Amino acid sequence: MATGTGSPCGACKFLRRKCALECVFAPYFCSEQGPARFAAIHKVFGASNVSKLLLHVPPADRCEAVVTIAYEAQARLRDPVYGCVAHIFALQQQVASLQAQLMQVKAQQTLNQLATNLRSQDQANMDIPLPKSYPNGQYNSSVSPQSSLDSVDYNSISSNNLMQEIYLREDLAMQPCSKKRAHQTDLGELQDLALRMMRN
Repeated sequence: MATGTGSPCGACKFLRRKCALECVFAPYFCSEQGPARFAAIHKVFGASNVSKLLLHVPPADRCEAVVTIAYEAQARLRDPVYGCVAHIFALQQQVASLQAQLMQVKAQQTLNQLATNLRSQDQANMDIPLPKSYPNGQYNSSVSPQSSLDSVDYNSISSNNLMQEIYLREDLAMQPCSKKRAHQTDLGELQDLALRMMRN
């Protein structure tokens, strides 16, 4: 700031002029860093234009106005066509990209949660116990053709009858497949013979 015989403010130092006591730039541009900051403002807008602009702004809002003017001046030096609009557009694109990524992450989380729920439901269905009529989780058939044949007590059948049954089975096995009806008849007779032997 100008202090009578003190050093000029940064703006006046850059302009190489004497800094007046009522200098409009003095509160916002220090003597050390002010010249470099004011250089971009003077190059883009001009010192007189900025001075007139600040005089029309209330003193309470001048600090924010200087910050805005300095930011726009720096942006114009980087991009003379769009200025700070290019930076704003880049930020908008970045926000849109982040929002798209966030939506994708949320959708993936929803799919993962749905898959977890389905796996939990499938596991719960697998853990449902079988009815009490099926002990140890296995089907126990009380009547099956194989078990009925295996349950025959061959000790109660005489050796002669057992040999006859074996011969009958061998004869049936050696008959041609074309004699299907005869095979079925002999099989029925064999079953009747087995039943008679069990009754005896």
